[in-house]
Amino acid sequence: MFRMWGKIWKDNHLIKDTVISISDYSLSRTQMVFQSLEKICIQFDLSQPIWLDSNVRSFQRHDKTRFSQDNFVEEIDFDYLELQVIEE
Repeated sequence: MFRMWGKIWKDNHLIKDTVISISDYSLSRTQMVFQSLEKICIQFDLSQPIWLDSNVRSFQRHDKTRFSQDNFVEEIDFDYLELQVIEE
């Protein structure tokens, strides 16, 4: 089962978090990541963040990345959204 942990941080405090599980292995890993991110954004009532090159590199190396204000079109009221793969 693929599981991704989404966390919202503000002032070094965890404000909200959720874990998304996907068991459909007919999807590629990339599709699972994007589907998980979409579900996390729906739960947190956020627009989809934009993946910058730095996010892609961080995610490829560490299975973890952070989306700050630079990644969102709209104004956000937190410091960053962190995504982390916790199980594959």
